[in-house]
Amino acid sequence: MADLRILLIGNGGREHALAWKLSQSSRVEQIFAVPGNGGTAGCPKTSNVSSVKAEDFAGLVKFSQENGVSLVVPGPEAPLVDGVEGWFRKAGIPCFGPSKEAARLEGSKTYSKDFMKKYNVPTAAYENFSDYNKAVAYVDSVDHDVVIKATGLAAGKGVIIPQTKDEAKAALKQIMVDKEFGDAGDEVVIEELLIGDELSVLTFCDGYAIRSLPLAQDHKRIFDGDQGPNTGGMGCYAPTNIATKELTELIDREILEPTISGMRREQQPFRGVLFTGLMITSKGPKVLEYNVRFGDPETQTVLPLLSADTDLAEIMLACANGYLDNCKLTIENKFSATVVLASGGYPGSYPKGKAMSVQTPPAGCNIFHAGTTLDSTGLKTSGGRVIAINAVGDSLRAAVDAAYAALDKKVIEFEGAFYRKDIAHRAFRLTAQTSMTYAQAGVDIQAGNDFVEKIKKAVASTKRPGADAEIGGFGGEVDLSQAGYPQAPITVGIDLVAMNVNDLVVQGATPVMFLDYYGCSKLDLSTAADFVQGVADGCRQAGCALVGGETAEMPGMYQNDDYDAAGCAVGTVTADIKLPRKDDMAQDDVLLGLGSAGVHSNGFSLARRIVSRAGLSYTDPAPWDQSTTVGESLLTPTRIYVKSLLPILSHIKGLAHITGGGLVENVPRMIPELA
Repeated sequence: MADLRILLIGNGGREHALAWKLSQSSRVEQIFAVPGNGGTAGCPKTSNVSSVKAEDFAGLVKFSQENGVSLVVPGPEAPLVDGVEGWFRKAGIPCFGPSKEAARLEGSKTYSKDFMKKYNVPTAAYENFSDYNKAVAYVDSVDHDVVIKATGLAAGKGVIIPQTKDEAKAALKQIMVDKEFGDAGDEVVIEELLIGDELSVLTFCDGYAIRSLPLAQDHKRIFDGDQGPNTGGMGCYAPTNIATKELTELIDREILEPTISGMRREQQPFRGVLFTGLMITSKGPKVLEYNVRFGDPETQTVLPLLSADTDLAEIMLACANGYLDNCKLTIENKFSATVVLASGGYPGSYPKGKAMSVQTPPAGCNIFHAGTTLDSTGLKTSGGRVIAINAVGDSLRAAVDAAYAALDKKVIEFEGAFYRKDIAHRAFRLTAQTSMTYAQAGVDIQAGNDFVEKIKKAVASTKRPGADAEIGGFGGEVDLSQAGYPQAPITVGIDLVAMNVNDLVVQGATPVMFLDYYGCSKLDLSTAADFVQGVADGCRQAGCALVGGETAEMPGMYQNDDYDAAGCAVGTVTADIKLPRKDDMAQDDVLLGLGSAGVHSNGFSLARRIVSRAGLSYTDPAPWDQSTTVGESLLTPTRIYVKSLLPILSHIKGLAHITGGGLVENVPRMIPELA
């Protein structure tokens, strides 16, 4: 039954998107937009209200009482920071938003930074200053790049990233002395510049429970390639390809949950939506800022990902009244992209009142108005960021292409309109601006190295005549002549994990035999037989015998269809050709790289991470080979190099098998240490 009448405060693209989604609720009877825009004017169940101003809280309460409003949704930050929630709480009308005290998370950057420090929420190192001279002295004293932030609300312009110390001092003068942002600059935060990928997450909160929307990435700069001055946001996409399940859980655990519990300890439980700006650094996610309202254009991007049966009005009521954990919130398994169209001259001065033509967008696309007005003469521009096109698709590429295709069809036209042509470019880049690491993929190479160091003494204690009992190089040797077998060759044993014998040949050894291990919860004959067939194929390629193995059923160890595989290969090598021969290496030696058939099989943690970050599905055509899919290409068996290398081993001084850890971990194993 339609029983909700909603007061929506604001006139931007965010508010149009909220009205669009709220109007889909079967519980919503009417939405009053104060003041609204040209988009909300045509939104179902929605009417713009001009009889009361958004800044007139007493007038808003009176209007709500006279019109039976049962839920208030403030869009921008200003009314929340100024305490609009308290006015409606006293009037007994639920308000989706935090109290004035809780809104300090956005209203005061010094407060929010001190809050993060108090509750161990990861953020950049910082200092707060109300004295201009002390702030300048601090800039002179640090040896890292800084970010300077006016503590109060500055219309999104109070964050400055100087390139030099002189620029930093000029920014401090602009904020603290010249009062560029008024009282918002009475105090500043100077913090360390963080490097990484910037993401944002919108999280519904009722003071206890949290429910997050997909992580999104905004595009702040005005021009393609992230060039030019900052804006309120020229486009956005979600979910981001670096937002893995593991990263999302880490953000919940280390940032969002401590934030919400910390606000309760401050006796200011946070209710509404928390916008958390994040930087994903090499040391993990860190908070750049909190906002206490929906972001723009993030809202236009993530709301279309909510399922049709997810009731936004019910979720907002639940946040205001404390029962969010009892609400359904379903995210569609799709991707969303938003492109913002701006007026010529933005973010500087720009004309207003330009006539607009807006057509019905193609299926899968939505148009959200921001700086528009509708009067008796038609639709006109009224702001810098005027309007946006959003598209949803089965892949990020499909969503982005659909948004730009709609613009190519001239569904939106007005004089001076311009937009960025590279939304989501960071998702599609071939090489990340910040290097992809095994640690980011969940594989801690350093931890593995530390583990080796920790167990070296225990392993060394097993040393016997003829056996080196050393680890760290993926191999070991036994001199059988010292072990009581005169004139016997050296044998090398390598533990392999469902892999091959390449670790043998890089030591100059000829593979002789292989033993396998197969563990599972319940033996599936077809799967196990396929595995052994694969092992046999590999042995034939390497010229070694498959001499036996072990099959183990362990229901308590493995789950469902999971299985584990490992193996041990044994090879032989004579002492005179054992590699590497580091003492023979000299200047002008040639370093060659042998092409592989695909990704080496124990580099897949990183490979999966890269596929996810690129926004690819395993069924998508492979960007590097359109004749196959990503999944089929990655499943190409690892090349076995044995037969191609054995005939020329006597001419080789060293070999490196590039596996986990990549070039930087494996190449040093075969070359002398640099002086």
